[in-house]
Amino acid sequence: MKTSLVAVVLAVTAMAVGQDAAAQSQTQPAATQQPQQPQAQPAQPATAQQPAQQPQAQQQKKEIKDPAEYNAYVGAVQQADAAAKISGLEAFLSQYPNSVMKEDALELLMGAYQQTNNAAKMNEAAQRLLQANPNNLRALALMAYSKRAAAEANQNPQQNLAEAAQYAERGLQALKTATKPEGMSDVDFEKLKSQMSTIFNGVAGIAALQSKNFPLAEERLRAAVQGDPNDLRNVYPLALAYLTATPPDPVNGLFFIARAANLAAGSPGQAQIMAYGKSQYTKYHGSDQGWTDLLALAKTTPLPPQGFTITQYVPPTPAEQAAEIIKNKTPDEIKKLSFAEWELVLSAGKPEDAEKVWNVIKGLPLQMEGIVISVAPTKLEIAASQDDIEKKRADIELTMMGPIPARLMPKEGATLDFEGTPASYTPSPFVMVMEKGTLLTKAAPAPAKKPARKRPTR
Repeated sequence: MKTSLVAVVLAVTAMAVGQDAAAQSQTQPAATQQPQQPQAQPAQPATAQQPAQQPQAQQQKKEIKDPAEYNAYVGAVQQADAAAKISGLEAFLSQYPNSVMKEDALELLMGAYQQTNNAAKMNEAAQRLLQANPNNLRALALMAYSKRAAAEANQNPQQNLAEAAQYAERGLQALKTATKPEGMSDVDFEKLKSQMSTIFNGVAGIAALQSKNFPLAEERLRAAVQGDPNDLRNVYPLALAYLTATPPDPVNGLFFIARAANLAAGSPGQAQIMAYGKSQYTKYHGSDQGWTDLLALAKTTPLPPQGFTITQYVPPTPAEQAAEIIKNKTPDEIKKLSFAEWELVLSAGKPEDAEKVWNVIKGLPLQMEGIVISVAPTKLEIAASQDDIEKKRADIELTMMGPIPARLMPKEGATLDFEGTPASYTPSPFVMVMEKGTLLTKAAPAPAKKPARKRPTR
């Protein structure tokens, strides 16, 4: 696929949400959880049971039997300074590469690198974590998010977005079998899964949009928006997924483009999103009436309310247009219509409407202007309506009153003023036959008067 669609999505969204560190810190997934303290002694069996209707896989508590290993781990995780924590965790992982706490240590290491804004080391830690556990949700989410952010910053967007999608799809699969970490409450576990699902669906959705897999893009991005209705980075692509699909879904698309315009308020990207949304609304609805109402609704309503719809404009048929043209027109008013309007009524109007026009102009000498299509001594083919002029198709056959003198013979493609009397016509393809044709010449400008001669000086 060419980069046009994904470039627009990534560039406008990035411009709207900004790339400052504050915005990143608010949306970037946390790499760590509270450090888990391993037991130095075997764990006591749990006495409480999960309710029968909500079975939950139980994890055996992790236990470090070696006191030295235990002290090294606890000493590292309890460091308040991020740099000291990194040093301690790297030393622990180097000394105890097969520790039962390896995955926990790598999660904490990934988070510590995140705290120090060391993206390269953070990603390296995430890769090490995925080698230890290919289904680690935090590592998958962080890699999916980071790769998408790189694409939005125009850093090899095609490759980064493709890799982000791979991590996202792996994450969505891992969510299906994820078990609650030791020490985490049910509420926090559900919150974690919801956050991860939003990240994974958003990344997978925008990648699907890039590859024009519109059904998947709509499904994934809609799930991401339901998880976080205020994230412009997913709302705007979702609108595009609906509006550019084949066939499109204008009702959903217009709601979410209005939502995106509201979310982009105050950013450089808002004007572009607003202009695009308004143009798409006008195209579908037939006018911009109601656009401001839609903006107001989308500002306070995260998702389309039940029964939400937008009336689609259905253009009138040619016959309806013809009827409207001559509605309540007098014969004098019909005479003043343009040739294109006569042509529409005579070619597409109802028989009674066509007859009404023809009875007025038949046998009536008409002075007109057109473009010469072909020439002959006694006959000219002329295009008089704008549509036929653009198509270079004759819609008038003008039979002259006599042969045209060679010096007055018009050239093909020239603009011609003429007079002719309608004699007959063919509705489709439309051609009007005119007789008694004559060429008209525009009045020449009056010659300038010569200045009066001065009398000779004596």
